[in-house]
Amino acid sequence: MMTDFAAIADRLALQAIEVPSWAYGNSGTRFRVFSTPGAPRSIEEKLADAAQVHQYTGLAPSVALHIPWDKVDDYAALRRRAEGLGIRLGTVNSNTFQDDAYKLGSLTHADPAVRRQAVEHHFECLEVMAATGSQDLKIWLADGTNYPGQGDFRRRQEWLAEGLTAIYQRLAGDQRLVLEYKFFEPAFYHTDVCDWGTSYVHCAALGPQAMVCLDTGHHAPGTNIEFIVAQLLRLGKLGSFDFNSRFYADDDLMVGAADPFQLFRIMYEVIRGGGYPPDSQVAFMLDQCHNIEAKIPGQIRSVLNVQEATAKALLVDGEALRAAQTAGDVLAANAIYMDAYQTDVRADLADWRQSRGLPGDPMAAYLASGYQQRIESQRVGGQPVSWGA
Repeated sequence: MMTDFAAIADRLALQAIEVPSWAYGNSGTRFRVFSTPGAPRSIEEKLADAAQVHQYTGLAPSVALHIPWDKVDDYAALRRRAEGLGIRLGTVNSNTFQDDAYKLGSLTHADPAVRRQAVEHHFECLEVMAATGSQDLKIWLADGTNYPGQGDFRRRQEWLAEGLTAIYQRLAGDQRLVLEYKFFEPAFYHTDVCDWGTSYVHCAALGPQAMVCLDTGHHAPGTNIEFIVAQLLRLGKLGSFDFNSRFYADDDLMVGAADPFQLFRIMYEVIRGGGYPPDSQVAFMLDQCHNIEAKIPGQIRSVLNVQEATAKALLVDGEALRAAQTAGDVLAANAIYMDAYQTDVRADLADWRQSRGLPGDPMAAYLASGYQQRIESQRVGGQPVSWGA
């Protein structure tokens, strides 16, 4: 028998999904950045847009920053600005892929001066974290090679370990280093942190404050991502998710767009493995750029997709599933799993939101609010922020 929705309602209230500041600026493909009416011109306007997502969904209480894209003179003031909007500043993301010095790598560059520059940039990010109250420093590296023989795999891994160690040693007691991996791109022959195993090896060597970040788009086609989730949770090393969908070769489109069943399977393993609140150390984040769709609605739809998958995963009758698995009843086990996935929870979620003072249909409520029309008319002049700026 499937779990009743009423039995999971309180657990749904524990969910929090961090949104990325860069989701609100102009973005595009590798060929062009497209301009969008009402695009924010500053991090302060990005925060205002992000606050709309939380206002209508109740799911997005924090915003991830990207340095130097979101660099300001006074981070304490920025923190107060966010709190005044009813949100907080979250993960700080470093950037070692948009400086000419990093053309051939950053933490894995053959030149020790470049490696030191990359380390110093992460020290700067840690200072930002101290001012914003952020817990996590997220590191994604574009480092890799395009040609056989271009670089020495082993030396690059040793340089990477040295750089990560220097950064790790600067962490405060309540801070974490989360190391993201990426299957490929922009380096296509080899990538220095290309899979969960490589990230795990480095994080395990660093210590308990180093965790793996799993981006749902950064895998080869056909990869069983939920198995990776289960394994990292078993090892105590899953620190965070970057949710998105793999239609742009790797990532950046709305989570659940490519394979909503996969998102359900992932969330089931998160819940099964203790990665869901209240006792979880796993941070849930979006990592998306909205190129052809409206920015704020794109983020609203994304967090709602995660919530829907979570609700369905919570509906799985765990006791019945374990009994069927133990008995070797393949069809019964699969039916229990699929019954939860195929349940239409949209009406229940709408009622759940309304019972908590939220609109039953957050997307319709946002569109009716007039906020989009206001920012399009008010944000005239100045330089809109965009991917890479």
